[in-house]
Amino acid sequence: MDPVVLIVDDNEDNRFTLTMRLESCGYSNLVTAENGLEALEKMRSEPVDLVLLDIMMPELDGYGVLAEMSADVSLRGIPVVMISAIDDINSVVRCIELGATDYLTKPFNPVLLKARVDNCIEKARSRAQEAAYHERIESEKRRADELLATVLPRAIVRALKRDGQLKPQRYDDVAVLFCDVVGFTAYSEKNPPETVFAELETLIDRFEEIAAKHGLEKIKTIGDAFMATANLLSELDEPVRAAVACALDMLAAAREFRRDWAVRIGIDHGPLSAGIMGKTQCQFDVWGDTVNTAARIEEAGRPGTVNLSGRAWLHLRNRAQGRSLGLVDLKGKEKLEIIECMALKP
Repeated sequence: MDPVVLIVDDNEDNRFTLTMRLESCGYSNLVTAENGLEALEKMRSEPVDLVLLDIMMPELDGYGVLAEMSADVSLRGIPVVMISAIDDINSVVRCIELGATDYLTKPFNPVLLKARVDNCIEKARSRAQEAAYHERIESEKRRADELLATVLPRAIVRALKRDGQLKPQRYDDVAVLFCDVVGFTAYSEKNPPETVFAELETLIDRFEEIAAKHGLEKIKTIGDAFMATANLLSELDEPVRAAVACALDMLAAAREFRRDWAVRIGIDHGPLSAGIMGKTQCQFDVWGDTVNTAARIEEAGRPGTVNLSGRAWLHLRNRAQGRSLGLVDLKGKEKLEIIECMALKP
């Protein structure tokens, strides 16, 4: 686009001469001001690409304009060429120190004027392109971070950005929650995939909100199965209690969402390992006996119930209402006592 050049001079003949010279150089988008105050007003009201500024003017001289521009973050990037009859090295130095880009003395040489103006405009364009490029890069970085945060927990994203990697780690005090919609496979076979997806997505979104409310981190979903942890990435004083509170709210949310849908939830507590799996498609995952036990407890539970391992129940002590289901055979494991939790006590 045609650059905007602001000519600031209190002398009408000088303004006219500069206007004619610049038009002959191919510049047509020219604006004039009679003094420094008017110049600042125009710079703040419309975009300006270059200022040709006289020094000796009434109301506010060129030095004052440069000082105002330097103090105003919206104006300090505009290039300024001083054009003055003052042929004094001290004046040149003062203008440069105040932020001027270049300096020409009157009467000016037309060829030199064109060269200085062309150079300033080109530099301004280059800076604008560079700023736009950096803004585009930052925008792409933000977009990449947002996309990454939809795949990995935000704490993991922060660690990856900070350290450039995430080594597998062992965590010793973690509650693991598995939640599954009972009969979902049969439901999905009887309904259009668009309907199934929309309803499941709504429920999972609600589960994510509930998990975040109680300080749990969603690890992943596999179909209609929802997995979360407490005290893995965010520190919690009572991870088992937080997981149970989350589970009870998830039961209530599922009942409110669809009366014919029921979920069952299994919770275990103990050590596990965690890290990022895969290279072409990365996923933060957890593994270990605690994870497997929580999954098996969920599979063994009745619809509409929250069940815990005996070792997890010990952390609730006498602050929950529950009943023992006795020793239960779990797939691939020895018999394990399971406790069904009905409510948390205040």
